[in-house]
Amino acid sequence: MRAPSLPALPWALGLLLALGLHSQELGGRPALDPDFRERYFEQLLDHFNFERFGNETFRQRFLVSEKFWKRGEGPLFFYTGNEGDVWSFANNSGFILELAAEQAALVVFAEHRYYGNSLPFGEHSTQRGHLELLTVEQALADFASLLQWLRQDLKAQDIPAIAFGGSYGGMLSAYMRMKYPHLVAGALAASAPVVSVAGFGDSYQFFRDVSADFEGQGPKCAQGVRDAFQQIKDLFLQGAYTMISQMFGTCKPLSGWKDLVQLFGFARNAFTVLAMMDYPYPTDFIVGLPANPVKARRLLLWTGKGPASQVVACDQLLNENQRIKGLGALVGLVYNSTGMEPCYDTYLLYQTCADPTGCGLGPNAKAWDYQACTEINLTFSSNNVTDIFPELLFTEELRQQYCLDKWGVWPRPNWLYTLFGGADLRAASNIIFSNGDLDPWAGGGIQRNLSASVIAITIQGGAHHLDLRAPNPADPTSVLEARKLEATLIRQWVAEARREMWMRRTQHGVSEAEVRSAS
Repeated sequence: MRAPSLPALPWALGLLLALGLHSQELGGRPALDPDFRERYFEQLLDHFNFERFGNETFRQRFLVSEKFWKRGEGPLFFYTGNEGDVWSFANNSGFILELAAEQAALVVFAEHRYYGNSLPFGEHSTQRGHLELLTVEQALADFASLLQWLRQDLKAQDIPAIAFGGSYGGMLSAYMRMKYPHLVAGALAASAPVVSVAGFGDSYQFFRDVSADFEGQGPKCAQGVRDAFQQIKDLFLQGAYTMISQMFGTCKPLSGWKDLVQLFGFARNAFTVLAMMDYPYPTDFIVGLPANPVKARRLLLWTGKGPASQVVACDQLLNENQRIKGLGALVGLVYNSTGMEPCYDTYLLYQTCADPTGCGLGPNAKAWDYQACTEINLTFSSNNVTDIFPELLFTEELRQQYCLDKWGVWPRPNWLYTLFGGADLRAASNIIFSNGDLDPWAGGGIQRNLSASVIAITIQGGAHHLDLRAPNPADPTSVLEARKLEATLIRQWVAEARREMWMRRTQHGVSEAEVRSAS
């Protein structure tokens, strides 16, 4: 679910400043400045065991903004942080800030344990033997404890809270509403694959849907990708390792089957990133990408010598006479967007893990790998039949062996279903599941209404949690409509929560004015 985390370069920052694009989210009107304060909460290490760690704590980071909040009127918007630094999510979720300004809300972005600066065991947190407290249940309990403390600290005991999240964070926001309905009045779960991660669905769905984005650009693009991969395999079987390296652009020639599989996974991962980040404007959320990176069209690229024409995605492939060389150029949109890399070190830029859609790099990648080895099911495969990629299988058996070797743990493929039900959410209420039809994660999520208050929204022309991003002039009409519906439902949930609080208080002889003063 994560993608490569590549370093930002100084010249890129200078360019953004020169073009007037240096805002939290590229390409749109300047994002609202929430004046976030970075704070830390002394969080219990283990919420469910009273002996081993006792009442030991760690410092959980969170961001809070009171800029838009009107006491007694506005709700609390609580982002359930996912697998990364909390600032990256706060800086790419502008819709939450826009909505907070409209609904006078307090805004909190909470960081997930084991990610960013919220490290239970410091620099050792993501080393083998220190990850036992990295679970969905512990993370949810962190959020619940933080929510209760915030209400006390801010003297707003009865403020209604709405959970927000995207991708894994979207899963967590939905789970928060299910697990702690007395603490959150509703949840917006954007691009949340709650069905597939619970072990249900087609293992070929994800890469089939990645392929569909590129097949939508015309038959030449899809066939060009297939041809490139097949030519690499043919040359490999002929022993032409140096030729593959020269044409594709690897730093070292392939030396065996392991290197070929690594090259295929490396290349396939670039397609995954492009499909997920296929936004209608330039972004730098995961990696710096132009607008509509999958589409075949020419864009302007700033180089050290001035503006130049850049051909993206399918054109990048098809404009080369040699398909392998074209494939190397295409993956460069992700791995070499600056054009400064002389070659691809496939093992450095892409690390195989228990998530075949990509774990990323660094300590956060290790934590996500561990989660994919325990509770979160991500056994996706490509087969070169229903998708355009080489056959790369990742079965439950392969997952088990990898996780045992890497972390010394056995996955529990049925546990998330046991906890939360996958697609069986009959007892749930007040959850919005939004998905973009361009997002390969959509097929693993909730795509139809399950009840009057468990609502599914499909965003035509939308990529990965597009609706959470700041409004942009290039947004499709579908996401504008989705945000309006989301805002309406959230306002209703907040009003309902306040009425319920008032009714409970009046039953105990407390006036409505006292209820309002307490929130």
